[in-house]
Amino acid sequence: MDSRSFLKIIALLGFLSLPHQAFGSSRRLSLRPADGDNAAPDGVCSAAITAHGYKCQEYDVTTDDGYILSVQRIPQGRAGTASPTRPPVLLQHGVLVDGMTWVLNSPEQSLAMILADNGFDVWISNIRGTRFSRRHLQLDPHDPEFWNWTWDDLVIHDLPSVIDLVFKKTGRKIHYVGHSMGTLIALASLSEGKLIDKVKSAALLSPIAYLSHMTTALGNMAARAFVGEITTAFGLAEFDPKGEPANNFLHALCTASGIDCYDLMSAFTGRNCCLNSSTVDIFLKHEPQSTSTKNLVHLAQTVRDGVLSKYDYGNTAFNLEHYGESSPPVYDLTRIPHDFPLFLSYGGEDALSDVKDVATLLDALKDHDVDKLHVQYIKDFAHADFIMGITAKDSPAVAAKSLLDASFSPLRVLRVVGQQRFSLLGLSPATVEVVDYSCKAQPRKFVGPFGRSICAAMYFLETDLSVSEPNSRPVCPCSAGRHDCRLLSP
Repeated sequence: MDSRSFLKIIALLGFLSLPHQAFGSSRRLSLRPADGDNAAPDGVCSAAITAHGYKCQEYDVTTDDGYILSVQRIPQGRAGTASPTRPPVLLQHGVLVDGMTWVLNSPEQSLAMILADNGFDVWISNIRGTRFSRRHLQLDPHDPEFWNWTWDDLVIHDLPSVIDLVFKKTGRKIHYVGHSMGTLIALASLSEGKLIDKVKSAALLSPIAYLSHMTTALGNMAARAFVGEITTAFGLAEFDPKGEPANNFLHALCTASGIDCYDLMSAFTGRNCCLNSSTVDIFLKHEPQSTSTKNLVHLAQTVRDGVLSKYDYGNTAFNLEHYGESSPPVYDLTRIPHDFPLFLSYGGEDALSDVKDVATLLDALKDHDVDKLHVQYIKDFAHADFIMGITAKDSPAVAAKSLLDASFSPLRVLRVVGQQRFSLLGLSPATVEVVDYSCKAQPRKFVGPFGRSICAAMYFLETDLSVSEPNSRPVCPCSAGRHDCRLLSP
């Protein structure tokens, strides 16, 4: 594989039951030619990209179940020219937002533009139901059937359709970057072998696969409330956070629970460290976006059940009809190919992607090839910081720049949360002394998940337990053979 492209993406990431009737659909059906270059120019390109001096192309792609999705392409940086050798990268947003989330900040702080300026052919996806993808060959957004889907359908229909478009246009395997629900659908797809032949790597920001430990009080309350009987009582097929029915639903949740919902973003995502008022104002002009209530019910099932599975119809007969078994099938993440390159980045303040749930995810990946799994922990980051944080370039991941000239060598990651030690790779915790000659760092002692001497690339992202330098900056990662590593104590 082209390891340099994957490593470069890793570095640049640091810069940073069914419902009833639908309510409040803001756009009527607007059919456009599918799977081509004839998309109307009123998408993400004109809204947020071309004004900064970037070339941007609008595409439409039609899923096999009839949804017409909007896709954007930034083929080159502001100062560069398009080239067939530019590696393609696809950015996939999360729930209740759309592709605009990748371009809301300045070019220097928005991942889509950063990647374009650093030699990538950037593609941005917008899932069904969001502002620029409220289209279907036959259904109108006012039709409840338009909203009869969950993230299972994104795995089955949307993601493969967009991947196929990018692969067809570029002829190259794709680097994938997902945030929040964008990580969920990628993991589910990879576990079923759907993307392996066209995707080269996956970088997952605020990964959500298991949600039973999320700390957001409002999110937990919503998860308990999002059962078919309650949501259908509100008459919601489309869940539009800006619409009156959804606002009434959220108000009822906040009132009943006593939760302070003045700052809904923090109430749901955690205490984001690195957003400023102008960023939030811009965000609120474009987001949040609609999703299907059924999709939220599915996410709520993941929270309540603690299992990553397909949608549970709540009735044995219905499950048998859809799946041929009484319970919904589970997505088995251990089936993700162990040699598929993965990068996971998560934050200590993230109320949705909680560290305990990420640990469960990492346990499912414990047999992954050591040299194909990178894990990054950023202590102060919450859910939105990964895509909207204005200080992303100052985050610990900036140290990963030194990986650009290194081989894709074995990588071990230290994760420290508070004063606890975690053995993420199934090894007994041990103290290791690392002398990093190439980075000219002083000898430091760390407590990490190492059971033997490892003379290989090491990337330390949190060093709260450093003996010599508490709360020090991370050690620069370097290629194998440039560290002096020796086991100090078991």
